[in-house]
Amino acid sequence: MANHMDVHAPKSLLGGAMIIAGTTVGAGMFSLPVVGAGMWFGYSLLMMVGVWLCMLLSGLLLLETNLRFEPGASFDTLTRESLGRFGRIVNGLSIAFVLYILTYAYISGGGSIVNHSVAGLGLELPQSLAGLLFALVLATVVVISTKAVDRISTLMLGAMIISFFLAIAQLLLDVDTTTLFQPDGEQRFAPFLWAALPFGLASFGYHGNVPSLVKYYGKEPAKVAKALFIGTFIALVIYTCWMLATMGNLPRSQFSDIIAQGGNMGVLVAALTQVMSNSWLASMLTLFAHLAVASSFLGVTLGLFDYLADLFGFADDGKGRLKTALVTFVPPTVLGLLFPDGFLVAIGFAALAATVWTLIVPGMMAHRMRRADPGYTGFKVPGGKAVILLVVAFGILTAACHLLAMAQWLPVYA
Repeated sequence: MANHMDVHAPKSLLGGAMIIAGTTVGAGMFSLPVVGAGMWFGYSLLMMVGVWLCMLLSGLLLLETNLRFEPGASFDTLTRESLGRFGRIVNGLSIAFVLYILTYAYISGGGSIVNHSVAGLGLELPQSLAGLLFALVLATVVVISTKAVDRISTLMLGAMIISFFLAIAQLLLDVDTTTLFQPDGEQRFAPFLWAALPFGLASFGYHGNVPSLVKYYGKEPAKVAKALFIGTFIALVIYTCWMLATMGNLPRSQFSDIIAQGGNMGVLVAALTQVMSNSWLASMLTLFAHLAVASSFLGVTLGLFDYLADLFGFADDGKGRLKTALVTFVPPTVLGLLFPDGFLVAIGFAALAATVWTLIVPGMMAHRMRRADPGYTGFKVPGGKAVILLVVAFGILTAACHLLAMAQWLPVYA
């Protein structure tokens, strides 16, 4: 999502927290009930709390490093100064990969939800074509200007909040406690947690905004830390309500059918709208899905667009922006045409690369900076080396879980 940071405006704590929450919550949340179906609600909640804690700690470690530099220092500057040229390159490549693969994920998810809506009108549209139309319309907004993305994202955010709470309210009221706490099917839950872990990590990706908050607030560690805590906690509450609403209304066995159909956004939304008694509120859920994937696409692709323009030195004129657009949008759009149902797979790969720049790199930077200046008296994350080891180890564990699941060495619910 676009950031609305006016350095001359009052620096409210709520403003910073909402920036973090708005960046964190997006279309990726539609993967959570699908990948969490195996371990079901209890273990899903346990996993999400653990992921939230580790991702919050890694954000605080990044803040610690950031505060050793002047406000305005970018993530790229932090890695270059603390980890050297090699660390900077690895971090940059991991960020670029995450942005590219998420762009593809949102084209896949967007095509799926567009296809679901078109089918509701009695029309048939190949999902690959739906994804292409989705990408073309929103890519045009990104190419026009950052201001266009900012304005549209602001409108989308307001509509997302309204549509989400209208739809989720009915689903929460209709939760069946038997379905939630006594699921049908195989009574085996905990082993499925490990393969789902990367998707939990992908749901808390806000770290690129930490330098922006330091620039926004200045060197006020307490305020930035509180904004990170409140913003990520809001995201955790939203995810909990979402899993409660989905797993409390759809039996566990039905998720096997959803997964068999690709596990994409449109399939999940179609299943949920069928159990909603109020058709108008069901349409609110569909609207929320459209807005969530569209705003996620705009936020991610704007970052990728600017990153690639800077990397290749393309001018900020019509010809230059067209060149940047081709480099930004053609590769993921081609993937969307070839593999239209790759939403879940793409989110998993995004998590694999995100372990580098959201967990391992922040831990390594904090370690290097502490060792280089042991007498530093500024902000430090409590817990000493243990916290750094926890964060880095969690990153390695999450990456290993994704690779092991791909190799079919971990149980995956289907």
